[in-house]
Amino acid sequence: MDRDEFEMSANLCFVFDEDEVLLIKKKRGLGEGLYNAPGGKIEEGESSKEATKREVKEETRLEIEKLEKVGELQFYFGDKPFMDVDVFRTSQYKGEPRETEEANPEWFKTDEIPLGKMWPDDRYWIPLMLDNKQFEGVFYFDKNGNKILEHELEETSY
Repeated sequence: MDRDEFEMSANLCFVFDEDEVLLIKKKRGLGEGLYNAPGGKIEEGESSKEATKREVKEETRLEIEKLEKVGELQFYFGDKPFMDVDVFRTSQYKGEPRETEEANPEWFKTDEIPLGKMWPDDRYWIPLMLDNKQFEGVFYFDKNGNKILEHELEETSY
């Protein structure tokens, strides 16, 4: 499906520091109360990488220096093409993460990521990212976005 058919284009950025990864606990908006990687909506006129750097800074105060695209995910809520997401990773950043109005950042050991407190699709593709694999996935949720009905996931390269 064409990316333009989705209600929203967004991004996620996994920031690594040796054997730890930075996640945020969302304070508001989509995914409130869940852990996720920093990221958000791509604004008109922005590239995905520009939006990722802006969102990470807004949510954690970190300045990202280099990004590597590792995945692309598409989400359907019911029959509706809801969100198309680029997934990035980096270990090159400046600053120390700080709490913001949107999120509370927290470092986790990569083998202690709280998958039970994240979106249900994360348990499928995060292990690929942690193994330095690139992937594409499509997740079909119920109309409320609470339960995965089916999914497709495959390794790829960018």
